[in-house]
Amino acid sequence: MDYSIKELESKANDIRVDIIRMLEHAGSGHSAGPLGLADIFTALYFKILKHDPKRPDWDERDILILSNGHCVPVRYAAMAHADYFPKTELLTLRQLGSRLQGHPERLRLPGMETTSGPLGSGLSQATGMALALKMDEIKGRSVYVVCSDGELDEGNSWEAAMLAAKYNPGNLIAIVDRNNIQIDGPTELVMPLENLRAKWEAFGWFVLEINGNDIEAIISAVEMAKAVTEKPVVIIAHTIPGKGVDFMEHDFHWHGKPPNREEAKKALHELRTLGGKIRSEHQ
Repeated sequence: MDYSIKELESKANDIRVDIIRMLEHAGSGHSAGPLGLADIFTALYFKILKHDPKRPDWDERDILILSNGHCVPVRYAAMAHADYFPKTELLTLRQLGSRLQGHPERLRLPGMETTSGPLGSGLSQATGMALALKMDEIKGRSVYVVCSDGELDEGNSWEAAMLAAKYNPGNLIAIVDRNNIQIDGPTELVMPLENLRAKWEAFGWFVLEINGNDIEAIISAVEMAKAVTEKPVVIIAHTIPGKGVDFMEHDFHWHGKPPNREEAKKALHELRTLGGKIRSEHQ
């Protein structure tokens, strides 16, 4: 289905609703990051990725790595909306025996390419996969990796960045969720990252910067990234942590906690009101 931008915006809002429902029901998990990433994962699953929910191991599929595994509620919600599994399963998040654990596990859920949890590993994994496709002369498949800005504190992220710049797998696109928070506070207080663009450029990458909550900008940036073949590409996506829920937005305290019943009720009311406005604008 070829979704319009307004339809994608509505889908992203629905995904945010499910994220709140999942986290409130689980009683644990991360709120701010998944809410901020909803537009990116909507764009990926419903516009950008070459994938088939009925054939999650399809040989011609694109590969998507989620490096910051604690943000996996947004990926679970997007996958359920894309029909990888029933939406009713979302409420099993973090329950004993569930396929939907607090960090994704590759062997539990079809369509999950890696198990992630240790921060900073995803870029290395994605680089290796992209290089393997290049070595096997397999064309037409892209490897995407979503990373957090906080995990760039990890040195292995930059080891992978150097490796990718040296061997240049032209099928690798990294997306950095630049939301400026991590569990202990604002990134620039915990471990300053700026000038982040200059850092990536110094490591030999082609850099794009966008509003990561603008679905049209996300799609356009990926199209541009796919046209760049002489360097690996990183998209620095500036997002609002807690996007769509006013009392969560920009507040690092929501990095690693779920809403309680009253907070979830307030958040769901706000998101459903916004969803109604988006749908009325589309009609």
